[in-house]
Amino acid sequence: MCRTKTTTAQDVAARAMDPTFERLMDGYKNLLKVVSVRDLILSSPDKSLPLEHLDNLSQKLHLNKGSLHFIRKYPHIFSFSKPLLNLTDAAIEIHRRESAAIEATAPAVIDRLVRLLSMATATAHSVPLRAVIRIRRELGLPDDFERTIISRNPDFFTLRDNPRERNTHILILNPNPSCFNFTPAVETWREMEFAFKNGYPPGMRVNRGFRAKVKAWQRLPYPGPYEAGRRSRAGIGWMEKRAVGIVHEFLNLTVEKMVEVEKVSHFRECFGIQMNMRDLFLDHPGIFYLSTKGNVHTVFLREAYEKGCLIEPNPVYEARRELLRLVIMGQRGFPNGNAESSCEGVPMEFVAD
Repeated sequence: MCRTKTTTAQDVAARAMDPTFERLMDGYKNLLKVVSVRDLILSSPDKSLPLEHLDNLSQKLHLNKGSLHFIRKYPHIFSFSKPLLNLTDAAIEIHRRESAAIEATAPAVIDRLVRLLSMATATAHSVPLRAVIRIRRELGLPDDFERTIISRNPDFFTLRDNPRERNTHILILNPNPSCFNFTPAVETWREMEFAFKNGYPPGMRVNRGFRAKVKAWQRLPYPGPYEAGRRSRAGIGWMEKRAVGIVHEFLNLTVEKMVEVEKVSHFRECFGIQMNMRDLFLDHPGIFYLSTKGNVHTVFLREAYEKGCLIEPNPVYEARRELLRLVIMGQRGFPNGNAESSCEGVPMEFVAD
């Protein structure tokens, strides 16, 4: 299954496309920009932001047509009273719901973080703190997780100076027998099948030879994601299957079962993965889906989705999905003020009930 050379941009472009995930990413790439601006507003003392300040950040935030053009695209989310930019009541309520959901799921958040560190067998169950900060949103961590999660749970976590890099820290999982007895998410499927559930993009041509290779690969010994990385007689196939298992579990730990490839790549060394992440996703299109919308490579756990929505949603995901709905609505409902009644043209699978 593993390719002999690293993929090129042409290889990525030639992959089998999945219209459902691509349509989801059309809205999601704009959502990321909206969240960046929203967080800037919320971080200010009076919860407002001078438009001039946002203008200065337009290039960094990829607001290609300028800040004023951007905020006018989303009147359900932003309100502007010269010279200040604010959030609408609807956007504030969605943020409140998301924050409350994150706070209410603290035990689950601790479990996710412990599992993440447990997979870092190549670095003695430790990861750079900055790598965790980069995926705090994906893991459903609160912004102040260093204080509310790490410092308040010394039985599980320790922060130390990083000996390899000045002014940085590493997050360490403390020795605790209860931390290392996890059942990977894939085990539920393995009760019925070999290892990993496969579901290919619509229209993808899967010939007999490819199916045979997949079947043979599925039958290779399966090293769990919480087992120490080691070579075996299975060689490259074993290493590849272990890498797939780790990333499969990693995606299962995320709130939305999706993550930017760049972010998960920061954990390669900690997880002992020796192959290119992008290659891994392209070689297993039945398990993962790779999107390149918005000039960002994003990977989805295919089995977790149906018709563009999570099969098993959670409160944090549902709050974020509501914000995505407002992003997709754009200017619908304005200027007549009837924002909630106009969802025409919005794909129904992306509209909250």
